[in-house]
Amino acid sequence: MNSTPHAVDTHRGVGFQPGGPGAAPPPDKATVDIVVPVYNEARALPGCLRTLHSRLSRDFPFPWRITVADNASTDATLTVARQLADELPGVAVVHLDRKGRGLALRTVWGASDADIVAYMDVDLSTGLDGLLPLVAPLASGHSDVAIGSRLAPGARTVRGPRREFISRCYNGIIGLTHGVRFTDAQCGFKAARTEVLRPLLQVTRDNAWFFDTELLLLAEHNGLRIHEVPVDWVEDVDTRVDVVSTATDDLRGLWRMARLKASGEARVELPRRPAPAAEHPDAVLAPAPRRGVLSWEVGCFAVIGVFSTLGQALLYWILRGWWSPAFANLVSLLALTVLNTEANRRLTFRHSSARPSRAHLGAGALFVLGYLVTSGAVLLFKHADPGASPAAETAVLTAASVAVTAVRFVALRQAVFRSRP
Repeated sequence: MNSTPHAVDTHRGVGFQPGGPGAAPPPDKATVDIVVPVYNEARALPGCLRTLHSRLSRDFPFPWRITVADNASTDATLTVARQLADELPGVAVVHLDRKGRGLALRTVWGASDADIVAYMDVDLSTGLDGLLPLVAPLASGHSDVAIGSRLAPGARTVRGPRREFISRCYNGIIGLTHGVRFTDAQCGFKAARTEVLRPLLQVTRDNAWFFDTELLLLAEHNGLRIHEVPVDWVEDVDTRVDVVSTATDDLRGLWRMARLKASGEARVELPRRPAPAAEHPDAVLAPAPRRGVLSWEVGCFAVIGVFSTLGQALLYWILRGWWSPAFANLVSLLALTVLNTEANRRLTFRHSSARPSRAHLGAGALFVLGYLVTSGAVLLFKHADPGASPAAETAVLTAASVAVTAVRFVALRQAVFRSRP
């Protein structure tokens, strides 16, 4: 894991401010530490802190503290933050000598003594009406992590078409490759219970913008409850995020997380919830299914299947120049089946207890079926149209392969691979 940078907390003695008047706090009085990470935000910081401080003092029912995490600003941000901390009760300042939003959150959250930690962007793009719905499920113990979502039903967003398109594509890629249920990984509005967050922080690696996605993938992979809050969100036109560079880093991060899951290193020891009690003494509770497993398997299998089908079609097209249709199909199908099986064993059915030998033997039996179906399709097409080009044969082969793939997924999932209890 990345080494912890030198950090200076100028207000270590700052405690939690009581909840706002007129709102009854819950019996357990969960404390909330709201972190605002900043980098060169000397102009925006005063308006943000005063607005947030006023709202918390007036309406927030939980004991709270605001922590400004200044990560290596080169302007007057640190000076302004310290002045505001002297002016506003319940504001702390932490200074880090290295950049990175992920680094700032990992450092401050990891050292916080609050029951619940949260963060929001300094531009307050997300409406503060969503703050209490974000924190309440964590304080009640119902959920472990809570996130604001700009894509959930009921959310209202104002942003340009470019940002909208990139956001939807990115979150779609996350859903396809990792089978997640949350809809928006990067909204700067999140909270978590500290006791379950700290073990996850030990596994996180990213110091920048992918930190949010990394943390959520780890949380869902380890069975934590993630609560989504549809938010009101207005784009900050003065944003300093390099969208293209960030998107590239995010794609690398998704690949790294897929490998981490496949290796088993993404599993973390977490405080577990007690089993739900049946209201009737004779009732029997069925074991809860693992969250997102089927979605992950379908998505991952589909991606691997697309690349395998394209690879087989390309190899067949190359070999068809020297060999007969049946033999070219045999070699291309055999080569891609081995690669496809190994990829699915390591990624798609990563929870399976099936040994590699069992996986490849089972896939071998399915290979025979696939070969007979695809070869039969090509030969029948060749018989019906003797003058057909190799390109037309390839199209027929691809269509037959798609049908075989659907049957193959069901057979692999139900017969070849077994899920660990």
